[in-house]
Amino acid sequence: MYGSIAANKRNTVLIMVVFVAIIAAIGYVVSLYFGNTSIALWVIAGAAIYAFIQYYAATKLTIAMTGAKEIEKRDNPRLYRMVENLAITTGMPMPKVYIIDDPAPNAFATGRDPKHAIVAATTGILELMDDSELEGVMAHELGHVQNYDIRVSMMAFGLVSAIGLISDLVLHALFFSNSDNRNVPVYFYAIAIVIVILAPIMAAIIQMAISRQREYLADGTGAMTTRNPEGLASALEKLQQHGQPMKAQSSSTAHLFFSNPLKKGFLSGLFSTHPPLEERIARLRKNADKF
Repeated sequence: MYGSIAANKRNTVLIMVVFVAIIAAIGYVVSLYFGNTSIALWVIAGAAIYAFIQYYAATKLTIAMTGAKEIEKRDNPRLYRMVENLAITTGMPMPKVYIIDDPAPNAFATGRDPKHAIVAATTGILELMDDSELEGVMAHELGHVQNYDIRVSMMAFGLVSAIGLISDLVLHALFFSNSDNRNVPVYFYAIAIVIVILAPIMAAIIQMAISRQREYLADGTGAMTTRNPEGLASALEKLQQHGQPMKAQSSSTAHLFFSNPLKKGFLSGLFSTHPPLEERIARLRKNADKF
């Protein structure tokens, strides 16, 4: 488990390098078109600023998009005390607790770091799960906080958003610019279009890969915290039977949730931010004696 956490930290650095490389490639295309190499640096700087703003604003945006409402202990003693006990067990600061009024069983964690973390659960998951199962789910979410997955998710979200925005601006610049640059060969446009269109797709796929691996790790971390992997496995089995899309859906926040909150569609398995539930269950039970 600790080896996986260390590997995750190393992979995070590599992933950020890949994101920067994608942004640099887009900037290079623009600099070639306009004949000004400094444009590439401005593109990278602009993307960094945009990602920085997203990093600090993403938590508030997530809360607004999901309709989550903060609670105190008196509002839902069962959930609040469960999170409180898990925070004490792991030695983490007590995160803010939220509830989402939605019949779909789900939960999520977000925030910049453990000191600024929040955890949320839907009314649906509170009704569906027994205490052992709900504890497993919340331990999973606190596992994301422990492993700093929430920070990586925020960084990835900010960079993916930046790449999408820059790609859109570049496409407009290439086709609607007043620049009369007749020295640019025709094939350049084909290469530029391919790079600019593929960049957001590549970035999204990288984000999905991050999310899938971190779901497995959070499952393992949660099982180690509770010493009861069967509780989490049972919760995942209930999701197989009773899972449903959430009322407030957004692909930009889907990777934060315990289970995929989006409607199933064409190629949903390939482009899902979550590994299949059956694989998560199998891993938990296979490694039960190691927790």
